[in-house]
Amino acid sequence: MGFIEETGAAQYLRDARITTIYEGTTGIQAMDLVGRKIAREGGETAKQWLAELKRFEAELARSKHPDVQSFKNQFAPGAQAVADCVEFIVASSAKDPRPAFAGAVPFLKLMGVVAGGWQMGRAALAAERALQGGDRNFLEAKIATARFYADHVLVQAPALRNTVVNGAAGVMALSEDQFLAA
Repeated sequence: MGFIEETGAAQYLRDARITTIYEGTTGIQAMDLVGRKIAREGGETAKQWLAELKRFEAELARSKHPDVQSFKNQFAPGAQAVADCVEFIVASSAKDPRPAFAGAVPFLKLMGVVAGGWQMGRAALAAERALQGGDRNFLEAKIATARFYADHVLVQAPALRNTVVNGAAGVMALSEDQFLAA
């Protein structure tokens, strides 16, 4: 039994240990996204998704709801941030893959943020269409939740774009020997 189990400290040890596993998995998935899903095919699938996001942005623009309009104002820069990164990954991978891979984890997060926004926006538009005959409280809550996502999560997209596009020099600043010594 021991004191660790009695105090709950073991949970902190387990949580700290699993973090390294999570981080390794995140890096592997991010590099797969950049290398195999974007660079290898010249970004074609991502560009098709970005075209879908452009069409969706036009749907958002037709909304009359002020919260949906506010959502659109954050969604559009998020989608553009993904587009900028896809262009960067395709262009830089052709010459040297290291800059693209240096921003792989932030790019994965960016894709998640924007994909989540896309789904939140779809829910908001569906709720707006149903407002006439549905449960007004529930539907307004859906729209308010999308607004919250835009105001608190989608706003991160331009910063993540900047990390992906401009952050490689900082990642690669140390030599392998310096990195091991740091």
